[in-house]
Amino acid sequence: MAYDFLGLVNDVNRRLNEVELTSTNFNTAIGFYAHAKDAVNWAIRSINQVEFEWPFNHSTVSLVLTPGTARYAFPVDMKSVAFDSFRVVRDDTLGNQTQYLHRLDYEEYLQKLADDEENTANTSIRGLPHRVFRTPDFKFGVNPIPDKAYTLKYEYYKAGVDLVNATDVPTIPVAFRHIINEGAMAQAYLFRSNLEASEISQRNFYQGIKNMRGILINRYDYARSTMRV
Repeated sequence: MAYDFLGLVNDVNRRLNEVELTSTNFNTAIGFYAHAKDAVNWAIRSINQVEFEWPFNHSTVSLVLTPGTARYAFPVDMKSVAFDSFRVVRDDTLGNQTQYLHRLDYEEYLQKLADDEENTANTSIRGLPHRVFRTPDFKFGVNPIPDKAYTLKYEYYKAGVDLVNATDVPTIPVAFRHIINEGAMAQAYLFRSNLEASEISQRNFYQGIKNMRGILINRYDYARSTMRV
């Protein structure tokens, strides 16, 4: 069974001895089948919401800065940003090496450097950015204001999105397919008014998420001792 929206919904259908959907009737499904689709999305949404930095939601942005422009919008699907990842990458044509950007609190920026944005006539204060700050309106800014079209890179974690089409594939790795299924089954059993089975699947679902954290999040750096014994 393919690992896509259709396959995940049919995982639920098989466990409840329902006729499986096909790519032909998937989009027009009604009744319990429509609920099964909602249940799968509920499970995926729940997994994505309980952790800000799932590795499978990691993404990297490459953005060409505009000379004279200090502030830029985050991607619309951004959930959290790794502010220690901002860097201007090497560009031999522009003559710059890779430059790491240090984070600056927004309040400190306003106190010390905000006038740079107002002093637009003074191009001498522009240069290669080496600071980054977050604004309250879902944007970030760089300082100094760029004097060239430097390429900026940074990393962030995406917010989950609902599956829509039969062939849509979740960002959650296929190894955790069974966890999605348990979450969906908890909702499917509620639809059937089987509260006991729903509670069992709910417990399995949250235990599965806990196991996911142990595998994907709770990692520790290994320190090797150089002491001679």
